[in-house]
Amino acid sequence: MTLIATTAAATAALVTAGLLTSVSAQAAAGCQVAYSVASQWPGGFTGNVTVTNLGDPVSGWTLRWSYGAGQQVSQAWGATASQSGNQVSATNVDYNGNLATNASATFGFNASWNSSSNPAPSGFSLNNVACTGSTIPTTPPPTTPPPSSTPPPSTQPPSTLVGWATQNGGTTGGGNAATATVTTASALTSALNATGAAVIRVSGTITCSGMLRVRSNKTILGNYGATIAGCGFNISGDRNVIIRNLTFRSWNDDAINVQESATNIWIDHNSFSNGYDGAVDIKRGSDFVTVSWNRVFSHDKTMLLGHSDDNASQDVGHLRVSYHHNWFDGSNQRNPRVRFGNPVHVYNNYYRANGGYGVASTENAGVLVEGNYFENVDDPYHLGEGDSGPGSLVARNNHFVNSPTGQAGGSVGSIPYSYQLDTASNVKSIVTAGAGAGRITV
Repeated sequence: MTLIATTAAATAALVTAGLLTSVSAQAAAGCQVAYSVASQWPGGFTGNVTVTNLGDPVSGWTLRWSYGAGQQVSQAWGATASQSGNQVSATNVDYNGNLATNASATFGFNASWNSSSNPAPSGFSLNNVACTGSTIPTTPPPTTPPPSSTPPPSTQPPSTLVGWATQNGGTTGGGNAATATVTTASALTSALNATGAAVIRVSGTITCSGMLRVRSNKTILGNYGATIAGCGFNISGDRNVIIRNLTFRSWNDDAINVQESATNIWIDHNSFSNGYDGAVDIKRGSDFVTVSWNRVFSHDKTMLLGHSDDNASQDVGHLRVSYHHNWFDGSNQRNPRVRFGNPVHVYNNYYRANGGYGVASTENAGVLVEGNYFENVDDPYHLGEGDSGPGSLVARNNHFVNSPTGQAGGSVGSIPYSYQLDTASNVKSIVTAGAGAGRITV
């Protein structure tokens, strides 16, 4: 279904009738909303919304609507969503809060429904100004159930493995091994630590603490909404591990720790927030790792590569990692911070309002920074960090919005694998549409 709503002189009548609250200082004089259901399955759907400001410029907005059939919004991107009863409020995030006259902002969300009725909202309000209109129906919902991983958007970002994890024999995780679904901390701990190849599906929210050991030849997949709360995964000396489509929050050590010469690891389409230490730390001689399509937000120390200036004997010649299409969404520092690894490939990532810095190359590392989008980042990349001496950094084809060019210098080893580089100016829209958990079917 698609709904188009606009306002004009009808606003005054709505106020008189008591259907609209008073207009704030940031209220728009008019607005237009395009609401559509991008995909729908029994029990859930994905919605897309584009709101256009037809009035004076606003610096901050909240779009509100009410559902009539008990739909419940569970996750949003491009906006912060909350719900009280039937009323949903979607508030801008940092990068799309300013709306000039005739400017638009787009966001999406996943939601649940009762599988029999999913009507579009009958109206919207932008900063307490009503947008009214009519509904245009579209294709009816499917009658066949979806796979257990309940897909979000129907048009999905690429999910093929690219980068360093394709080298050294490749990374296949559990391959075609038997699948086990876990819903408790004890079951997850046992499955991760078992010997032999396995595909492990995580369902629901699992609350735990500390670090759970992950053994070789494991694929760990999150069903829709799967969350690891309070703990993290430790891959220590093992190899061939895939971790995809999980939300990690409030971990009390690291969310994912790769160490002690662990090799061939793929960390893809996960979300990380509000943890204690690193979201993804890779160290102590580990190698052949790809970190792709992840989102990190509300977090400080993001991704450390190489833990100590004194560990050259174990790290030199290793720590080769590809970081691509990640959304460093206000994450403060270490996006990544690199020691010794060469070449480390940082490409097509979106950096937004990183308060500390984006990339740091230290201790003779070699980092290629290419095709990234830096927005409102005071220090996109530099050489050296803290007490660590400088490395080398080659920067090319990056895009800067309200951000200076960074500090580069030296040379970097050649990249041995093939990859497709997206145009840097398109990276923001590509990454925000596809990065993080809940954006792929696995």
